[in-house]
Amino acid sequence: MKPKQPNIVFIIADQLRADHLGFYGNTEVRTPHLDKLAQSAQVFDRAFVANPTCMPNRASLLTGRWPSVHGTRCNGIPLDPESSTFVRSLALAGYNTAAVGKLHHQNMGWDFEEEQSEQIQSTDPGLLDPSVERAYGRVREAGWDQWENRERHERGHVQIPDDYYGYQEVDLVIGHGDAPGGHWVHWARAQGVEPRELGGPLASEQPPTGWDQIYTSSIPAHAHPSTYVGERASERIIEAVQAEDPFFLFVSFPDPHHPFAPPKEYAQRYNPEELTIPVGFTQDHSASPEHIRTMIHSRGTPNDDATMAFAVSEDQYRRAAAAQFGLIELMDEQIGKILDTLKQTGLEEDTIVVFTADHGDMMGAHGLMLKHFVHYESVTRVPLAIHIPGKNPHRHAKALVSTADLAPTMLGLAKVRPFHGIQGKSLQPLLAGERDTVRDAVLIEEDQPFSVQGLPAPVRMRSVITAQGRLTQYFGSGIVELYDHRNDPEELHNLAAAPDAAGLQRELEQALLGELAQLCDSAPSPSAAA
Repeated sequence: MKPKQPNIVFIIADQLRADHLGFYGNTEVRTPHLDKLAQSAQVFDRAFVANPTCMPNRASLLTGRWPSVHGTRCNGIPLDPESSTFVRSLALAGYNTAAVGKLHHQNMGWDFEEEQSEQIQSTDPGLLDPSVERAYGRVREAGWDQWENRERHERGHVQIPDDYYGYQEVDLVIGHGDAPGGHWVHWARAQGVEPRELGGPLASEQPPTGWDQIYTSSIPAHAHPSTYVGERASERIIEAVQAEDPFFLFVSFPDPHHPFAPPKEYAQRYNPEELTIPVGFTQDHSASPEHIRTMIHSRGTPNDDATMAFAVSEDQYRRAAAAQFGLIELMDEQIGKILDTLKQTGLEEDTIVVFTADHGDMMGAHGLMLKHFVHYESVTRVPLAIHIPGKNPHRHAKALVSTADLAPTMLGLAKVRPFHGIQGKSLQPLLAGERDTVRDAVLIEEDQPFSVQGLPAPVRMRSVITAQGRLTQYFGSGIVELYDHRNDPEELHNLAAAPDAAGLQRELEQALLGELAQLCDSAPSPSAAA
């Protein structure tokens, strides 16, 4: 008899650092539902991204492969629709697969900023020129990469294909903040809310001051994108009760990614003046890379490109954190609704629940905000909790874990054979208590065709993290960062080129070389000896 396969509810937040949750030690933000989930879960304290950017890391989550291999090296490169994904493997094995919320496997419709385009043209003129022949390419039907284009969804309801990277059904949110696109727009209108009138900073009763990424939304909480995700996920669980086959449900909140625009019901729940300033907010950056020193020199001045890291003022940080905590609390309440639905439907004892994030946010650590061009743990370390019914470990594991490890783990837990070419390692031995570790090092990639002042473009960053520390190399620039986690867990002192750290640097350089060598793709497979 075939063993019973569990249901899986996989919950992911967007741009959430691990220590902005109660069960990771934060005593200021309120996350009671996630804290309760963690009490019966394996919590991983050293979970890191494969890439600290949305599209590349979400593609690594789906494929179990690193960005330099699956091809989505940076935002703006849609994941190859023919890629093998763990969700598609589940579907082929008989699972009902659905997604609710933000996917970001294809472009959402935004173009490069003018400054970014100029940088790309000056460093790689052929990159954006469609007349230049590519090293490889496939002829596909026009529109294959437009399923998540926000403008397309504005014109009317878009039916997503019934095999969208393995998902058979999708309820889509496109973008971030209080006025994204996708299927949420049509749902909000059914709630009596017009997103294009009430969403965004111009409609706010408390518009931005000092930084345009912080404001109170005029979208009411009952029609907010996070509420949509919670309600649609709960509805899909209820629908699954009648199905004979197991289900996989991907629940992806577009929050707490900036803009930090909580509905007014959540905007005043945290007093900015009472929040703790992060460690290293005013640290000495004299040994930090030039581009970080340049940011610090312009503290309080955001980049024109709202995705870019910058040095935040204390007031900006306090207001951003208060707003973000409100968004986190709203998300936590929706997660509580999903977990209650599992219990009320009787599916709780048959359902694995996973919670993680696609990457973090500097959020004031080291005096910085947002992401890109920095690999501090605030950006690269993410929450990860895995609850398996019938097993209540309530353990905090110290093992190094990568986002790429989740694909083989999900397949293993579902009793589905993994596809060839997965590079991540299954966490099942850790979950079963059979081993304390599955890897000695974790590799983090970041590739960007543009950059910021003080760092030449294009950017190719590679970091390796071991139990001893972190080494980051900015290839093509000569910039190196080195941190001794045994004596400096907060990464406040860059020891690159320090004579007394030469041994640690050699050790981490060897670890980086070993991780890079393991990325050699083993797919496709050979079919003959000669």
